[in-house]
Amino acid sequence: MSVGTEETAGPETAEVPAYRVFRVRVTRVARLGPSFTRVTFTGDDLSLFADHGLDQRINLVFPLPERGYPHFREGDDWYRRWRTLPPEDRNPIRTYTAGAVRHGAGELDIDFVLHGATGPASRWALAARPGDPLVVVGPDVRHRGPAGGREWAPPRDATRLLLAGDETAVPAIAAIAESLPAHVYAEIILEVPDPADTRVLLVPPGVRVTWLARDGAGDHGERLFAAVREAAARLAPAGRQAAGPPPAVAGPAGGPRGASTTAQERAGEPEDDDLWEIPDPGAAAQGGFYAWLAGEAGVVKRLRRHLVGELGVDRRTVAFMGYWRLGRPGGD
Repeated sequence: MSVGTEETAGPETAEVPAYRVFRVRVTRVARLGPSFTRVTFTGDDLSLFADHGLDQRINLVFPLPERGYPHFREGDDWYRRWRTLPPEDRNPIRTYTAGAVRHGAGELDIDFVLHGATGPASRWALAARPGDPLVVVGPDVRHRGPAGGREWAPPRDATRLLLAGDETAVPAIAAIAESLPAHVYAEIILEVPDPADTRVLLVPPGVRVTWLARDGAGDHGERLFAAVREAAARLAPAGRQAAGPPPAVAGPAGGPRGASTTAQERAGEPEDDDLWEIPDPGAAAQGGFYAWLAGEAGVVKRLRRHLVGELGVDRRTVAFMGYWRLGRPGGD
């Protein structure tokens, strides 16, 4: 997984990998709204699942229809072995945000976005029933080094925050919003498919949450873009873009991919296939401002372009993550 900000490596790091396979089963399914369902899992070894919170990414390995997991193998090299399988024998893998972890009960919550039987994750979640098995690849509590998989790392002097995303970013942004300290001012903007998808977030007084429902009207991200423009005009210190190299590019579900040297990235504009940049948390916030954007890649790129290219916000204070891409086959 990508480099994170957890505690310094200790002697157990080489012995216990950062991530391991957990075999779990469904214990409860709760509908949160027309587009969301929360699945609670239990497992014999979930006491070893590290609860890093915030936007912690994990991998879900879904069963093959009618076959389950005939070729999936556990172990530290599970991914390498998975890649050697013929495509028809590979269990689908998707990246999700870990929800609440209850070690005492041996439970893990994961929120799923539902959009019909259009992909393996949504199809599985729609049919999930108590007792159904699933394979989760998540952080191991025994690992003492950096586990990675978390991207929320604003500079220490960031006091004016903007977090925005579509429905796929709701679990991560909701967890971040509810963890914010009382001394910061933050605007949270979330676009969801249906008005009934909104929920109450338990945030400090200085956090303003805005839910935007497409409700069948307008393109994906249209309302989000308009709202972010308005919020950025209030929050962002425009016109002071700093020079310097672009942030490192890190993969959403794998290790660091390294910064490329394409003309687009040299100009501060990411390639479409590398829409995942996280600023160095050691960098100073520009006028106290920090933005965190996640969701559909085209919308996120447009938002980032407005902040950096049009408003002149320092690109090193804008984190952005393309969780998925509209129209690309094989999505959830």
